[in-house]
Amino acid sequence: MMNTEYIESGILELYIFGLLSEEENLQVKEMADNNEDVRAEILSIEKAIIDLSYSVSPYLSAEVYEKIRQQLIEKHDGVVQMPRSSTSSFIGWAAAVILLFGLGFQYYKYNEATEEVQAAAKQRDKFEQMLATVSEENTQNEKALAIIRAKNNDVIPLEGQQVAPDAFAKVYLNSEDNKIYVDIAGLPEPPQGKVYQVWALKLTPQLTPTSIGVLDDGQRAENKGIYAVDNFEGAEAFGITLEPAGGSPSPTLEQLYTLGKV
Repeated sequence: MMNTEYIESGILELYIFGLLSEEENLQVKEMADNNEDVRAEILSIEKAIIDLSYSVSPYLSAEVYEKIRQQLIEKHDGVVQMPRSSTSSFIGWAAAVILLFGLGFQYYKYNEATEEVQAAAKQRDKFEQMLATVSEENTQNEKALAIIRAKNNDVIPLEGQQVAPDAFAKVYLNSEDNKIYVDIAGLPEPPQGKVYQVWALKLTPQLTPTSIGVLDDGQRAENKGIYAVDNFEGAEAFGITLEPAGGSPSPTLEQLYTLGKV
Protein backbone atom coordinates (compact mmCIF):
# COMPACT_ATOMS: atom_id res chain seq x y z
CA MET A 1 0.00 0.00 0.00
CA MET A 2 1.38 3.38 -1.00
CA ASN A 3 2.00 5.97 1.71
CA THR A 4 -0.83 8.22 0.51
CA GLU A 5 -3.31 5.37 0.42
CA TYR A 6 -2.14 4.13 3.80
CA ILE A 7 -2.50 7.58 5.36
CA GLU A 8 -5.92 8.19 3.79
CA SER A 9 -7.24 4.79 4.81
CA GLY A 10 -8.11 6.02 8.31
CA ILE A 11 -5.99 3.45 10.06
CA LEU A 12 -3.81 6.10 11.67
CA GLU A 13 -6.84 7.70 13.31
CA LEU A 14 -7.94 4.31 14.63
CA TYR A 15 -4.41 3.77 15.91
CA ILE A 16 -4.42 7.05 17.81
CA PHE A 17 -7.86 6.35 19.30
CA GLY A 18 -6.78 2.84 20.39
CA LEU A 19 -9.26 0.90 18.21
CA LEU A 20 -6.76 -1.42 16.51
CA SER A 21 -5.69 -4.87 17.56
CA GLU A 22 -2.32 -5.44 19.14
CA GLU A 23 -0.98 -6.82 15.86
CA GLU A 24 -2.32 -3.84 13.89
CA ASN A 25 -0.81 -1.47 16.46
CA LEU A 26 2.59 -3.06 15.94
CA GLN A 27 2.22 -2.75 12.17
CA VAL A 28 1.42 0.94 12.40
CA LYS A 29 4.30 1.43 14.83
CA GLU A 30 6.66 -0.27 12.40
CA MET A 31 5.38 1.86 9.52
CA ALA A 32 5.87 5.02 11.56
CA ASP A 33 9.40 4.01 12.54
CA ASN A 34 10.38 3.37 8.93
CA ASN A 35 8.37 6.01 7.10
CA GLU A 36 8.74 9.71 7.75
CA ASP A 37 5.40 10.59 6.06
CA VAL A 38 3.46 8.21 8.26
CA ARG A 39 5.24 9.40 11.39
CA ALA A 40 4.56 13.04 10.46
CA GLU A 41 0.86 12.29 9.82
CA ILE A 42 0.49 10.66 13.26
CA LEU A 43 2.03 13.71 14.90
CA SER A 44 -0.22 15.97 12.82
CA ILE A 45 -3.37 14.11 13.91
CA GLU A 46 -2.25 14.24 17.53
CA LYS A 47 -1.57 17.98 17.32
CA ALA A 48 -4.95 18.61 15.65
CA ILE A 49 -6.75 16.86 18.53
CA ILE A 50 -4.82 18.83 21.14
CA ASP A 51 -5.38 22.13 19.31
CA LEU A 52 -9.08 21.39 18.99
CA SER A 53 -9.32 20.66 22.69
CA TYR A 54 -7.56 23.86 23.59
CA SER A 55 -9.59 26.00 21.17
CA VAL A 56 -12.84 24.78 22.70
CA SER A 57 -11.56 25.36 26.23
CA PRO A 58 -9.41 28.53 25.93
CA TYR A 59 -10.04 29.68 29.48
CA LEU A 60 -8.49 26.70 31.27
CA SER A 61 -5.39 27.53 33.23
CA ALA A 62 -2.16 26.18 31.78
CA GLU A 63 -1.70 23.95 34.82
CA VAL A 64 -5.12 22.30 34.63
CA TYR A 65 -4.93 21.95 30.85
CA GLU A 66 -1.50 20.30 31.02
CA LYS A 67 -2.68 17.78 33.64
CA ILE A 68 -5.59 16.72 31.43
CA ARG A 69 -3.35 16.68 28.36
CA GLN A 70 -0.85 14.38 30.06
CA GLN A 71 -3.65 12.00 30.95
CA LEU A 72 -4.79 11.96 27.33
CA ILE A 73 -1.43 11.57 25.56
CA GLU A 74 1.79 9.77 26.31
CA LYS A 75 4.58 10.33 23.87
CA HIS A 76 7.38 7.96 23.00
CA ASP A 77 9.90 8.83 20.33
CA GLY A 78 7.48 11.37 18.94
CA VAL A 79 4.67 8.78 18.34
CA VAL A 80 1.48 8.39 20.35
CA GLN A 81 1.34 5.03 22.15
CA MET A 82 -2.11 3.49 22.59
CA PRO A 83 -1.40 -0.12 23.56
CA ARG A 84 -5.01 -0.99 24.56
CA SER A 85 -7.35 -1.68 21.68
CA SER A 86 -10.55 -2.40 23.58
CA THR A 87 -13.69 -0.36 23.30
CA SER A 88 -13.28 0.69 26.95
CA SER A 89 -10.01 2.48 26.15
CA PHE A 90 -11.75 4.49 23.44
CA ILE A 91 -14.61 5.33 25.79
CA GLY A 92 -12.15 6.44 28.43
CA TRP A 93 -10.27 8.58 25.91
CA ALA A 94 -13.51 10.14 24.64
CA ALA A 95 -14.70 10.75 28.20
CA ALA A 96 -11.48 12.59 28.96
CA VAL A 97 -11.95 14.78 25.89
CA ILE A 98 -15.55 15.50 26.91
CA LEU A 99 -14.33 16.34 30.40
CA LEU A 100 -11.80 18.76 28.90
CA PHE A 101 -14.49 20.44 26.82
CA GLY A 102 -16.92 20.52 29.73
CA LEU A 103 -14.43 22.10 32.10
CA GLY A 104 -13.55 24.73 29.53
CA PHE A 105 -17.22 25.51 28.85
CA GLN A 106 -18.05 25.77 32.55
CA TYR A 107 -15.08 28.02 33.17
CA TYR A 108 -16.11 30.18 30.21
CA LYS A 109 -19.69 30.48 31.52
CA TYR A 110 -18.34 31.34 34.98
CA ASN A 111 -16.21 34.14 33.53
CA GLU A 112 -19.16 35.35 31.47
CA ALA A 113 -21.42 35.48 34.53
CA THR A 114 -18.72 37.25 36.55
CA GLU A 115 -18.36 39.89 33.84
CA GLU A 116 -22.12 40.42 33.77
CA VAL A 117 -22.20 40.89 37.54
CA GLN A 118 -19.33 43.37 37.36
CA ALA A 119 -21.03 45.29 34.55
CA ALA A 120 -24.27 45.43 36.55
CA ALA A 121 -22.36 46.70 39.60
CA LYS A 122 -20.73 49.44 37.53
CA GLN A 123 -24.09 50.45 36.10
CA ARG A 124 -25.58 50.54 39.59
CA ASP A 125 -22.72 52.72 40.85
CA LYS A 126 -23.26 55.06 37.91
CA PHE A 127 -26.96 55.41 38.70
CA GLU A 128 -26.20 55.95 42.39
CA GLN A 129 -23.78 58.75 41.52
CA MET A 130 -26.35 60.31 39.22
CA LEU A 131 -28.98 60.06 41.96
CA ALA A 132 -26.62 61.65 44.48
CA THR A 133 -25.89 64.50 42.05
CA VAL A 134 -29.58 65.09 41.39
CA SER A 135 -30.36 64.95 45.11
CA GLU A 136 -27.63 67.48 45.87
CA GLU A 137 -28.88 69.76 43.12
CA ASN A 138 -32.43 69.50 44.43
CA THR A 139 -31.19 70.39 47.90
CA GLN A 140 -29.45 73.50 46.57
CA ASN A 141 -32.56 74.48 44.61
CA GLU A 142 -34.70 74.11 47.71
CA LYS A 143 -32.32 76.29 49.73
CA ALA A 144 -32.33 78.96 47.02
CA LEU A 145 -36.12 78.90 46.78
CA ALA A 146 -36.45 79.09 50.56
CA ILE A 147 -34.34 82.28 50.57
CA ILE A 148 -36.29 83.86 47.72
CA ARG A 149 -39.71 82.91 49.10
CA ALA A 150 -39.03 83.83 52.72
CA LYS A 151 -42.02 85.65 54.20
CA ASN A 152 -40.09 88.52 55.78
CA ASN A 153 -37.90 89.39 52.79
CA ASP A 154 -37.53 92.90 51.44
CA VAL A 155 -36.31 92.72 47.84
CA ILE A 156 -34.02 95.45 46.49
CA PRO A 157 -33.38 95.23 42.72
CA LEU A 158 -29.94 96.34 41.55
CA GLU A 159 -29.84 97.77 38.03
CA GLY A 160 -27.02 97.45 35.53
CA GLN A 161 -24.61 100.38 35.28
CA GLN A 162 -22.53 101.86 32.48
CA VAL A 163 -19.88 99.12 32.47
CA ALA A 164 -22.58 96.42 32.15
CA PRO A 165 -26.00 97.88 31.19
CA ASP A 166 -27.64 94.46 30.83
CA ALA A 167 -26.49 93.20 34.23
CA PHE A 168 -28.86 92.92 37.17
CA ALA A 169 -28.92 91.53 40.69
CA LYS A 170 -31.17 91.36 43.76
CA VAL A 171 -30.62 91.87 47.46
CA TYR A 172 -32.89 90.11 49.96
CA LEU A 173 -33.14 91.73 53.39
CA ASN A 174 -34.64 89.37 55.96
CA SER A 175 -35.71 91.45 58.93
CA GLU A 176 -36.66 88.40 61.00
CA ASP A 177 -33.33 86.59 60.66
CA ASN A 178 -31.27 89.77 60.27
CA LYS A 179 -29.60 88.27 57.22
CA ILE A 180 -28.76 89.62 53.78
CA TYR A 181 -28.64 87.52 50.65
CA VAL A 182 -27.43 88.59 47.21
CA ASP A 183 -28.57 86.96 43.97
CA ILE A 184 -26.02 87.58 41.20
CA ALA A 185 -27.50 85.23 38.61
CA GLY A 186 -27.88 88.26 36.31
CA LEU A 187 -24.17 89.11 36.35
CA PRO A 188 -21.74 87.73 33.74
CA GLU A 189 -19.00 85.34 34.73
CA PRO A 190 -16.11 87.39 36.14
CA PRO A 191 -12.81 87.33 34.22
CA GLN A 192 -9.95 85.18 35.43
CA GLY A 193 -8.43 86.64 38.60
CA LYS A 194 -11.46 88.85 39.32
CA VAL A 195 -14.33 88.56 41.82
CA TYR A 196 -17.53 90.41 42.61
CA GLN A 197 -17.65 92.42 45.82
CA VAL A 198 -20.85 93.61 47.49
CA TRP A 199 -21.05 97.03 49.18
CA ALA A 200 -23.57 98.44 51.62
CA LEU A 201 -23.79 102.21 51.04
CA LYS A 202 -24.61 105.12 53.29
CA LEU A 203 -25.63 108.07 51.13
CA THR A 204 -25.84 110.81 53.80
CA PRO A 205 -24.24 112.89 55.03
CA GLN A 206 -21.75 111.57 52.45
CA LEU A 207 -21.24 108.42 50.37
CA THR A 208 -19.74 105.76 52.64
CA PRO A 209 -19.26 102.24 51.22
CA THR A 210 -18.77 99.18 53.47
CA SER A 211 -17.81 95.79 52.10
CA ILE A 212 -20.25 93.09 53.17
CA GLY A 213 -18.94 90.23 51.07
CA VAL A 214 -16.42 89.07 48.47
CA LEU A 215 -18.16 86.46 46.33
CA ASP A 216 -16.27 83.28 45.52
CA ASP A 217 -17.17 82.49 41.94
CA GLY A 218 -16.19 78.86 42.47
CA GLN A 219 -19.38 78.36 44.50
CA ARG A 220 -21.66 80.11 42.03
CA ALA A 221 -23.06 76.95 40.46
CA GLU A 222 -23.42 75.22 43.81
CA ASN A 223 -25.51 77.93 45.47
CA LYS A 224 -27.42 78.92 42.31
CA GLY A 225 -25.82 82.38 42.37
CA ILE A 226 -27.26 83.28 45.78
CA TYR A 227 -24.81 84.27 48.51
CA ALA A 228 -25.24 85.07 52.17
CA VAL A 229 -23.28 88.25 53.01
CA ASP A 230 -22.61 90.19 56.22
CA ASN A 231 -25.56 91.88 57.83
CA PHE A 232 -25.51 95.68 57.75
CA GLU A 233 -28.17 97.79 59.43
CA GLY A 234 -29.10 101.17 58.03
CA ALA A 235 -27.88 100.61 54.49
CA GLU A 236 -29.41 103.09 52.08
CA ALA A 237 -28.20 101.38 48.89
CA PHE A 238 -26.27 98.37 47.67
CA GLY A 239 -23.75 98.07 44.88
CA ILE A 240 -21.65 95.34 43.31
CA THR A 241 -18.25 95.98 41.76
CA LEU A 242 -15.69 93.84 39.97
CA GLU A 243 -12.47 93.63 41.98
CA PRO A 244 -9.16 91.74 41.99
CA ALA A 245 -9.23 88.30 43.63
CA GLY A 246 -9.49 88.70 47.39
CA GLY A 247 -11.42 91.97 47.15
CA SER A 248 -10.51 95.62 47.65
CA PRO A 249 -10.64 97.96 50.69
CA SER A 250 -12.74 100.43 48.67
CA PRO A 251 -14.92 99.98 45.58
CA THR A 252 -13.54 100.47 42.08
CA LEU A 253 -16.26 102.78 40.78
CA GLU A 254 -15.16 102.32 37.17
CA GLN A 255 -16.14 98.63 37.61
CA LEU A 256 -19.54 99.27 39.22
CA TYR A 257 -21.80 96.62 37.69
CA THR A 258 -25.06 97.08 39.59
CA LEU A 259 -26.57 99.61 42.00
CA GLY A 260 -29.90 99.93 43.79
CA LYS A 261 -31.42 102.02 46.56
CA VAL A 262 -33.24 100.56 49.54
